[in-house]
Amino acid sequence: MFDPHILSVSDLSVARGGLPVLAGVGFDLVPGQALILRGPNGSGKTTLLRTIAGLQLPLQGAISGADDRIAYAAHADGLKSMLSVTENLLFWAEIFGYPQIDPALDAYALRPLATRLAGTLSAGQKRRLGLARLMITGRPVWVLDEPTVSLDSSAVAMFADAVRAHLARGGSALIATHIDLGLDADVFDVSAFRAQTNARLGASDEAFL
Repeated sequence: MFDPHILSVSDLSVARGGLPVLAGVGFDLVPGQALILRGPNGSGKTTLLRTIAGLQLPLQGAISGADDRIAYAAHADGLKSMLSVTENLLFWAEIFGYPQIDPALDAYALRPLATRLAGTLSAGQKRRLGLARLMITGRPVWVLDEPTVSLDSSAVAMFADAVRAHLARGGSALIATHIDLGLDADVFDVSAFRAQTNARLGASDEAFL
């Protein structure tokens, strides 16, 4: 079981490429809850997730309950191509001090690929391995940006099952996705928080899509 802390976002404003994209964003993410981010392409979902994950600074507002509790997964799978599937998971298990990788191998049907080098996997297989890393972080808050890219329908179901199991253990998940994962989840549309200003900011904000 995870700790019962709540991830709280209040009056948050974020920028992309020096321009404000979202303003006044606020929500609470409680243990056992999945929150699905919606909004058209370019509306600021990725920027919001990167800010919550601590990869860029907000323009204003507060994020509490994040600290070292977040496991973030974006478009890159974060794999070492010359390590096997098992070696990749063992690498991350050592980083996070997680006791075993068997549940991750089983959740994403990776045992038949256990000795394959990550660099030889298909795009969907790499994605499954990248998502399996979440399970060995031991972190309660999963922040995920389009996690089902490259996955077929059976792998999407594996991912949804992994999220359900994570929630059942008291974890939480913040997911930007355009597909229906079949989760019992709340929806948060970022379109309602689109920034109204076109004023350009300083160069300290990176240009990230």
